Amino acid sequence: MTTNELSQTKWVIDPSHSEIAFKVKHLMITNVKGVFSEFEADITAPGNDFTKATINFRMNPASVNTGDAQRDAHLRSADFFDVENHKQVTFAVTSSKETDDEGNFEMHGDLTIKGISKPVVLNVEFGGVVKDPWGNNKAGFTITGKINRKDWGLNWNAALEAGGVLVGEIVNITCDIELTMQV
Repeated sequence: MTTNELSQTKWVIDPSHSEIAFKVKHLMITNVKGVFSEFEADITAPGNDFTKATINFRMNPASVNTGDAQRDAHLRSADFFDVENHKQVTFAVTSSKETDDEGNFEMHGDLTIKGISKPVVLNVEFGGVVKDPWGNNKAGFTITGKINRKDWGLNWNAALEAGGVLVGEIVNITCDIELTMQV
């Protein structure tokens, strides 16, 4: 196909086959993991070329789930996501850069949490595009990155008696995303 034949293709996240997850150090020795269950994105790309995609991602921070109701309530509070005043976390892609010949790339964009926008770079592993048994075109990705939560005003912590802090500053992001092409 030539560039003229590549029209803009709309894709949507398949939430039943996707996961937005994070992990952060607890007591400086283990990780606490969590997921967000409510998210969506507006995605358009020329054909299957996701390195040139326009992506605007939205996530509901109140949908956080770490497996502990008390911790989840604390994460929703003003100490962290302040969901009363900030209903969405967003990520808007500003550019992408191929990193190899297998379709993997870096995604540069602006991450907004609690009204604070900062540039971030996420690594994207492209799994490919296939047709499912029902005739739908699907695309798969694993997206990883690290952010310092304090850059977005997520500052709460507690000092430990033996030194160190209760919650690490670095948040590891891992997203497994399956997209469905819209016709």
